[in-house]
Amino acid sequence: MNTAAISQHESTVPAILITGATGSVGSEVIKQLSDRGIAFRAMVRSANDVDRLSTLPGAEVVLGDFNDPATLAKALAGIERAFVLTNSSEQAETQQLRFVAEAQRAGVQHLVKLSQYAADRNSPVRFLRYHAVVEDAIRESGMNFTFLRPNLFMQGLLGFREPIRQQGKFFAAVGTARISVVDVRDIASVAAATLTEPDHDGKTYTITGPDALTHAEMADQLADALGKPVAFVDVPPAAMRQALAAAGFPDWQTDGLLEDYAHYSRNEASAVLPDVQEVTGKAARTFADFARDYASFF
Repeated sequence: MNTAAISQHESTVPAILITGATGSVGSEVIKQLSDRGIAFRAMVRSANDVDRLSTLPGAEVVLGDFNDPATLAKALAGIERAFVLTNSSEQAETQQLRFVAEAQRAGVQHLVKLSQYAADRNSPVRFLRYHAVVEDAIRESGMNFTFLRPNLFMQGLLGFREPIRQQGKFFAAVGTARISVVDVRDIASVAAATLTEPDHDGKTYTITGPDALTHAEMADQLADALGKPVAFVDVPPAAMRQALAAAGFPDWQTDGLLEDYAHYSRNEASAVLPDVQEVTGKAARTFADFARDYASFF
């Protein structure tokens, strides 16, 4: 981490805005900024989150809603750099485009957007299409930018913790495909670097772990960390759809996740790239690291 660059942001008036501050990536970004003594503003939707996050050193927490331009304008006032992150909902494209327009209007100098591995307007995966649309809008805005394109999160496995606890199994429609899964903590480290250091303008970083693993290999490594059997069970897409619907996922998101897993199953997310090491100076965490660190969750 470039300490000279950090010092530019050590101020009682934050120059950095973090959206999505309560999610898996955003919460880790604000933790890392706080730990490094960097002032930041976090945008949240709930007053409870304002109270909770305001205890972090260096945090200024404001209420904001991606569907309300007035609250975005208030959150962006005086901001130099902003981290753009929303849930992957049916509204995500519209919400992020609205944020880009408000950031441009507010005079923001640099946007760091959390995108996704293989983002492409022509992708059969709706998530990858909307990310590409927003990337293009940011390019056309005239603001400086950095795009972060992480692969499947290791922490996504936490969504399977109940069947792992109760049955020693987890399920997905992915077959034997290899995926270069990445730890959220490494995604956050790359984000923190691009928000606080120079030389990332115009860059796109594809963020992967150090290995491409099958889901069965992940199960084996998780079993080693837990000291009990864990098995992966491949299921047809129809069964995965039923499980997602039963878990309460909206239809749009369910369809998107099935498209995502079809993309993974075609071995289209298996490349291992060095971007974590190159940006942060530290090697990307292995899945074994993740399994050991999160064993108590399972």
